Amino acid sequence: MAAKVFENLGKLGLGLAVAGGVVNSALYNVDAGHRAVIFDRFRGVQDTVVGEGTHFLIPWVQKPIIFDCRSRPRNVPVITGSKDLQNVNITLRILFRPVTAQLPRIFTSIGEDYDERVLPSITTEILKSVVARFDAGELITQRELVSRQVSEDLTERAATFGLILDDVSLTHLTFGKEFTEAVEMKQVAQQEAERARFIVEKAEQQKKAAVISAEGDSKAAELIANSLATAGDGLIELRKLEAAEDIAYQLSRSRNITYLPSGQSVLLQLPQ
Repeated sequence: MAAKVFENLGKLGLGLAVAGGVVNSALYNVDAGHRAVIFDRFRGVQDTVVGEGTHFLIPWVQKPIIFDCRSRPRNVPVITGSKDLQNVNITLRILFRPVTAQLPRIFTSIGEDYDERVLPSITTEILKSVVARFDAGELITQRELVSRQVSEDLTERAATFGLILDDVSLTHLTFGKEFTEAVEMKQVAQQEAERARFIVEKAEQQKKAAVISAEGDSKAAELIANSLATAGDGLIELRKLEAAEDIAYQLSRSRNITYLPSGQSVLLQLPQ
């Protein structure tokens, strides 16, 4: 009796396990921000796009292909040429996502790795086309215009593959070694020219200052000469007396007093 009960329980457990496995294989989950496309072994890819949540399918006959429909970033580096034949290294950062309604077509015509197959090629094509319209100087001074033109053309091109570009921006823009050296040499030459112009202007100002100073000295000499002619040598005598007074003061402060008596040619030095 007990053996039969255990046998029945074993059969029930096995049946439940098989049923659970079948039910589990008939269920699949679509996470938030994702969508699913159903591949049917008999009818091919279904046109219906399955949203988020838990859903049923026919085991073995149907298979869900899950797509991430959230915006994802991708950096695409490109080396191209400008209008004046300068090498340009550009890195473009793209935020992209698929058009939900076109997921069956994307899976059928491109595949699950649509971003790897589409974005590098169309980005390189658009960048080469846009950059070739500008010379190297314009790429620097009109970077916003270049970025906007790339964004418009690339967005239009990506739409034909069922992709939406939420943001397109130029994150890196450099030129070849030769162009960079030429720009540096130009900057150095401009700085040297500015320095030379400053030196010339400084010399001109010094020349003007010397002329003004000479004119002032000439005017002063003329005034002194006129004064002497008018008032005589009184001013000169006054200056002689002031000089003699200063000399006498300096001698009086020395440690020894030296003087020359009148009518003699011998210096006498007396202790203080």
